[in-house]
Amino acid sequence: MAWASRLVQSLAILAVTIPPTLSNPCPGSNCSNNPASNSVKTTNGQIIGHPGPRFPDVNEFLGVPYASAPIGDLRFAAPVNLHSSKTVVANHYGPNCPTSSDAFPPILGMTPQEPKIMSGFLTVNGTQSEDCLYLNIWAKSGSSKLKPVLLWIHGGRFVITSAESPFYDGQALASKHDVIVVTINYRLNIFGFSGAPGLPQNVGLLDQRMAVEWVHRNIQAFGGDPDRITIFGSSAGGTSVDLYSYAWARDPIVSGIISHSGTALSYKPNTPEQSSNAFFSASKSLGCGGHTEKPEQVVQCMRQKPFEDLFNASLNVPLVQTITIPEPVFHPVVDEITVFSDYAKRSSEGKFARVPFLVTCNNNEAGFYRLAAYASNITVSNQTWNEFNLAAFTCPSGRAARDRVAHGVPAWQARYFGDWENLRIYPGSGTYHGSDIPMIFGNAEKITGLPDSDPEKKVSRYMASAWVAFATDPYNGLKKFGWPQYNSHEKTLVGLAYDNKLDVQFFDPQEFDSGCAELEGRSLIVGNGAI
Repeated sequence: MAWASRLVQSLAILAVTIPPTLSNPCPGSNCSNNPASNSVKTTNGQIIGHPGPRFPDVNEFLGVPYASAPIGDLRFAAPVNLHSSKTVVANHYGPNCPTSSDAFPPILGMTPQEPKIMSGFLTVNGTQSEDCLYLNIWAKSGSSKLKPVLLWIHGGRFVITSAESPFYDGQALASKHDVIVVTINYRLNIFGFSGAPGLPQNVGLLDQRMAVEWVHRNIQAFGGDPDRITIFGSSAGGTSVDLYSYAWARDPIVSGIISHSGTALSYKPNTPEQSSNAFFSASKSLGCGGHTEKPEQVVQCMRQKPFEDLFNASLNVPLVQTITIPEPVFHPVVDEITVFSDYAKRSSEGKFARVPFLVTCNNNEAGFYRLAAYASNITVSNQTWNEFNLAAFTCPSGRAARDRVAHGVPAWQARYFGDWENLRIYPGSGTYHGSDIPMIFGNAEKITGLPDSDPEKKVSRYMASAWVAFATDPYNGLKKFGWPQYNSHEKTLVGLAYDNKLDVQFFDPQEFDSGCAELEGRSLIVGNGAI
């Protein structure tokens, strides 16, 4: 790829990463577009954006369609390219894919900001529709050089949330670090992971791929470099970007992958039988028949139901019970095409895309999941929660980095330790699942309404600068930033915000991985993976 040979300007700690100088900054058919403009021509017509309300130096394009509406005969089907020449006034988010909103009951000691944090993290406030395959772009004005691109895939156990969240507002990141930011919707729950017999599986993951393809075709018109697209995500989004690296190992399109709090090794996908049973459970409840009916007739009946009825039927399918938290059943299923049955083996054999990889997790992921367990009247020991952290996050992250390096793929591992007052959800919540996301997007104050402390601001800027350094030059950016590549026998694990300090600490990965061998081969299921 062309980006591999480009020179990158020197990086200094906390400095804004500067894209490399290009000999021809605007090759191709879209050279007439001005990246500083908020009117952009794409393969799907003209897209008209607007200055960001918080950062007017950033042009904001909300609700940009990237695929045909997955309705009617396209329900449960693979996404289809959109052919349109219409002008899109991109001034508001597109509809969210059908989803529920989670909420946790109040507990003693909960902080005043906890409801705002959980609402931003778990609740969808906008409209919902099956016509939901839209993305959002933030591009800073005033530069003729093509910028690196960070494309975000949200989490939510493949059943909840969307790109429309204060957590994922890309204005601050695009303004302060001169990077193009993209966030996407993709189909969730039974719509994205139906288990419907005779149809392509995991169409929600196929949506993600189509969004990447759309961005690759069109991002240059917004001032972005199509050869420097890094996909990143957290939780189910972190799992998604790693699943992507296996599904499209030979044609990844992207130049880098950043996986927060979730990898392909974190997650236990459904068997085909589990998914088909869930589908038929919903179809029976809607009067469309079950296993004994012809599959094509069941599918056709299900495609004729209002999406609200289908969604409600999916909510009535029993959850999977685990020791820690109940898990939804409509999520990725093994099809040996987009999702595989043997990720540990594939990882050890290097059957992933050979693109640089950054993997991170938080020091106390369970700080969030304890609330989910409490909401389900589940009480387990601290030891079980420690095993949950290891099994779903720490061990898979280390294994993913170790196997990449073993096959010559540049890899870095980081662990986030920050525990900021305005992001705390209860005393002792610590560095809980999702608490790192506001550091990258720079949105902690927007989420909580409480000001960031000075150290918090500095850590946020440092972390975002590191992510942009990686996106700018996935092979060398973090080296120049002072981060060593992963080595399981040396102090190469990057400790971020340790003791809430800006200074980075480097740890031996074995300090955190020491309990992983003990979990090998055990039948204890502590949560089936990351939400």
